[in-house]
Amino acid sequence: MRVTVIGTGYLGAVHAACMADIGHEVLGVDIDVEKITALGEGRVPIHEPGLQEILGRTVASGRLRFSTSLSEAAEFGDVHFVCVSTPQRRDGLSCDLRAVDAVVDGLAPRLRGRCLIVGKSTVPAGTTARLAARVQELAPEGTNVEVAWNPEFLREGYAVQDTLRPERLVVGVMSQRADQILREVYAPMLSDGVPYISTDPATAELVKGAANSFLATKISFINAMAEVCDATGADVTTLADALGYDSRIGRRFLSAGLGFGGGCLPKDIRAFTARADELGVGGAVSFLHEIDEINSRQRQRTVDIARDMVGGGFVGRRIAVLGATFKPDSDDVRDSPALAVAGAIHREGADVRLHDPEGMDNARAVLPMLDYVHDVKKACLGVDLILHLTEWADYRRIDPAALAVVTPARKILDARNALDASLWRSAGWTLRALGRPTAPALPSQQAAVDQVTSVDLGCGPG
Repeated sequence: MRVTVIGTGYLGAVHAACMADIGHEVLGVDIDVEKITALGEGRVPIHEPGLQEILGRTVASGRLRFSTSLSEAAEFGDVHFVCVSTPQRRDGLSCDLRAVDAVVDGLAPRLRGRCLIVGKSTVPAGTTARLAARVQELAPEGTNVEVAWNPEFLREGYAVQDTLRPERLVVGVMSQRADQILREVYAPMLSDGVPYISTDPATAELVKGAANSFLATKISFINAMAEVCDATGADVTTLADALGYDSRIGRRFLSAGLGFGGGCLPKDIRAFTARADELGVGGAVSFLHEIDEINSRQRQRTVDIARDMVGGGFVGRRIAVLGATFKPDSDDVRDSPALAVAGAIHREGADVRLHDPEGMDNARAVLPMLDYVHDVKKACLGVDLILHLTEWADYRRIDPAALAVVTPARKILDARNALDASLWRSAGWTLRALGRPTAPALPSQQAAVDQVTSVDLGCGPG
């Protein structure tokens, strides 16, 4: 099948490469000439594990190529996937749909014959119906153009896996023909038994917002429990382990820490509440405002604990920050809790040295005043405090005894609850974490449970 993917950011670049990898002829389209040039040469402009290999082989095979022309896309494609960004509006909580509208306005007048426009970007309920009416106004006479919605559920760092082996496929369609086309697009996944949910467009649009709202609720719930644990001396990690054994709850995404961020989860729950308000049912999801506030509060709590650990003030203090991206296995710093904490500490007078395995260039573009260091030991040399803010596997493998040689203060705040506290404390470190006692538990009090981490915290790029 001849497929176009319009918008080649985190979502679009992965979708285009993966669609070509399963056998379709694919044309990726974007207005960013530099990005299109890089992708056309088989170079990935983002950090996403596995994408470089798939992009390289599909470009080399000729099944995938790139362009900046909507006219070429209209002539080429039978199915047009819209994968442009839908960020939060600058003047409110709603989704900014200008990029989606621009694609439809530019593509529809150029279409010929029969084709299907399929949105993948995260949008408010009612968008498909509105765009379908717009397409009917703009498409030339004699064309047969339908609009459907197929929300993405990608996690950055796992986007290739989530595209080729998704947990489910959801499509919102207005006809049996549109449903059949999408079944053909995703035939390899369906033959592998991936659940396929075909529904109306409004339900498909709501699925993504509802899923992210539930995920955000679970994350903020355990972070609220971490505050209670700090007040009572309880251990939030053991609490989460105990809750996780309940099959109705489960342990995933129940790890307390600095909270969620990125270009998806925060703006999606805000847009969800804004759309509910527009529909007159805002009271039904009013709890999401508190979920958002709890998440934001984790950043300030981290700053407050860090300030306390260096004696009550940051002026003249040297702080090492481990992590800049909003989650590991990504170079994305959009709404990054780690970067927000680093910036806040710098503004209070600290000398901040920052390390991140992949995100330092993007972080420097946001906070150029920080000191960016490419070696962990050099970043930690002689500092008064280390902040562990992004759960990269590299940081969990640090030898605390070796690091103590260059960091005589031996103080670390594990804001992700991911480090082995007993190992660090046995090496002479003062380790604090959100929702966990300062002193280690007695051996008889330590739960014999498997360690569960949250390396896939947060969602994807839509």
